[in-house]
Amino acid sequence: MTIGIPRALAYHRYGTLWETFFDELGISYVVSGETDRQILEAGAKHTESESCLPHKLYMGHVQSLLGRCDRVFVPRFVRFSRREEFCVRFWGLPDTVRGTFAETDIFGYTLCSGGRWSQEGAFLRMGRNLGGSVLASVRAYRIAARRQRELDFKRFSRGRASLRANKPKILLAANPYIAYDPILGGRIGQLVRAFGAVPVFADAWDPMLSKEAAGEISTDLYWGFQRETMGAVHLARGQVDGVILLTAFPCGSDCLANELILRRVRDLPVIQILLDEHQSHEGLQTRVESFLDMIAGERVSG
Repeated sequence: MTIGIPRALAYHRYGTLWETFFDELGISYVVSGETDRQILEAGAKHTESESCLPHKLYMGHVQSLLGRCDRVFVPRFVRFSRREEFCVRFWGLPDTVRGTFAETDIFGYTLCSGGRWSQEGAFLRMGRNLGGSVLASVRAYRIAARRQRELDFKRFSRGRASLRANKPKILLAANPYIAYDPILGGRIGQLVRAFGAVPVFADAWDPMLSKEAAGEISTDLYWGFQRETMGAVHLARGQVDGVILLTAFPCGSDCLANELILRRVRDLPVIQILLDEHQSHEGLQTRVESFLDMIAGERVSG
């Protein structure tokens, strides 16, 4: 049996956790390729027009795995904790995939923190369903969780190092599935570097620290990923020269969170860039270049 893993949405946060877990259980898997225009167009074809761009990309990645695996791995994410939720797109993702690709065998686990829905318990049940013993499943999960923590620590370290660079520093405030996707945040990061600045990602800070810091901007936001991004903006004050808010059209949770940031953060230059499937590279280049020129002018005058 070969499992297919879409390289989209929560993969950019938990990919190492998943891959290591399957490795430790001796289960074969294939990960879809890096996002490209073909994947985007396939995703748009298999979703309704109101779907957000990351959701369209996810469906394109699923489509790219068909015929290459026996089962597609599609977990369901509901809550980080009792007071923090995922976007409803994450809640219904297995149902959406199953309804779109009816002949595809999908499986996964449910993350709904607390009690029997804890992450370790969810992985234990998944391991048992895949034929692993209780001990093998527990061992595989704990090794996978440790490796994911090690990777997260390396990201924090790289982020902290980027804050010490002797160049203009720009925070790319975005969820990981936007920030690290090649045709979403990846293009913005490349442009920032091309114009002589250093991109700093929101995961330069520990997510728990960022979530606490988000309360300095808004105490009402309950989407976990958006709280992390908002908190990173607060923690970046005094450490970066500007903030680029990345919003994937038409994501309601991103739009609300970023609007709060635009209204309440007044001590940093902030620009919002709306990403959609029709966005041209030239348009992005013009916006990033203009923003960095403005910051350079302020640095000189200051």
